[in-house]
Amino acid sequence: MMSTLKKIIALCKKQDIRISEHGYDELANDNLTAREVVSGVLDAILIEDYPEHKKGASVLVLQKDKEGKPIHVVWGIPRGYEKPAVLITAYRPDPELWDNSFMERKSK
Repeated sequence: MMSTLKKIIALCKKQDIRISEHGYDELANDNLTAREVVSGVLDAILIEDYPEHKKGASVLVLQKDKEGKPIHVVWGIPRGYEKPAVLITAYRPDPELWDNSFMERKSK
């Protein structure tokens, strides 16, 4: 069975993508472009996988922006469907909340 991230990447390669309203808001808040986030998914590193999420399988991944700085992106596929890949949100991770690799949350 193909992993959620592999499905997301395959859909992005076919340009079968939708960006949520929240996703657009968050991109704007962190001065990110949809183009850089979509193109960066090819090199995404899986942080967390939510295959049984109530709205559909989703993943939290580490990607890089166009300057090579870390960004976190949540991608999903709507429950009951095989497509599209949905960019749910993208943001610059807070170093206060994440370790130096931005792969693990710091304990409180």
